[in-house]
Amino acid sequence: MRVVWTKTALRRLQEILFYIQEEFGDNAKMQFQSRARDFTGLLPDFPEMGTLEIKAKNLRAFQLTKQTRVYYRVKGGRITILTFFDSRQDPRKRPS
Repeated sequence: MRVVWTKTALRRLQEILFYIQEEFGDNAKMQFQSRARDFTGLLPDFPEMGTLEIKAKNLRAFQLTKQTRVYYRVKGGRITILTFFDSRQDPRKRPS
């Protein structure tokens, strides 16, 4: 399977990395990057590792860190990373 990133997912990842670097430094940023890289590396082999959030839309989510969930969709031979979501936000703002 092929992993594809939306523009929103790339933008949110950059925002999160910038915030982590500013608040916690380079080591924390590298740890987050490594965790995100490991997750996307495993996705093609284990596309159903995230919880199924909305069955009709085949929307899945994976808790990457205590504060961050990754939303993605598996369709055909493609996995689309939709966005990163801060779990501390109002749950009504999460992807649907």
